Amino acid sequence: MIWVTAAPVLACGLLGLVIGSFLTVVIARVPQGESIVRPGSHCAACGAPLAVRDNVPVLGWLLLRGRARCCGDRIPARYPAVEVTTGVLFALAAWLVQRLADQRPGAWWSLPAFCYLAAVTVALAVIDLDTLRLPYVIVAPSYPVAAVLLGLASWAGRDGASAVRMLAGGAVLWALYRLLHLVYPAGMGYGDVRLSGVLGLYLGWLGWGAVAVGAFLGFLVGGLAGVVLLAARRARMRSAIPYGPYLLTGAWLGVLAGEPIALAYVRAMGL
Repeated sequence: MIWVTAAPVLACGLLGLVIGSFLTVVIARVPQGESIVRPGSHCAACGAPLAVRDNVPVLGWLLLRGRARCCGDRIPARYPAVEVTTGVLFALAAWLVQRLADQRPGAWWSLPAFCYLAAVTVALAVIDLDTLRLPYVIVAPSYPVAAVLLGLASWAGRDGASAVRMLAGGAVLWALYRLLHLVYPAGMGYGDVRLSGVLGLYLGWLGWGAVAVGAFLGFLVGGLAGVVLLAARRARMRSAIPYGPYLLTGAWLGVLAGEPIALAYVRAMGL
């Protein structure tokens, strides 16, 4: 029984490693406006094509000891870090859906949606840290992708309420961030506003507790990160700080534990 429970989590984790390898290409090329298909994988230093064996997630980097086979140039540790992070998030997506399956018929249909969220999360977080941008070409298509995949899960489970709540959650979270952007435009970029709507779709599909917790924790994580950066003198009061990674972190906390946290809060308050 333990293996049956662990099998989908492990399988998704391994798939995530493979997707993570592709995301390293997305992260490097999308901000430059380059194709993610052509040319094929090549050494960033000398341009030589990479052998298939060197593209094996994590293992390829370890066997090469972090050095390119073609020219000996250093391969940044961020490559295996992206792959491992993606694998972990894919595994968490499978764990979440497995947990939901005990309560929602058709919950397994939502697995592609949450795996997509995992991939987009890694790509956007790293790109935002690098460039202070959340590329439109990644965020905008995420609206229809999330709506269709989550909508299919609602249809499979004959749960129309979750589909309606999904759309409402996306609208509410977008409206909240849009209002904050209007009040204080310097506080966040419009890319964060655009991303908030996507995250609201996922949180809304799960429940209003997830929306509330995900939104609150996004602000909390972002605020704490800002304080830490200021204390460490890594930023100043007017420094531009990428908010996307903190918004995404809060959303994932809401996705994974938002409903239980909200329920515990309600019970503690005697509501």
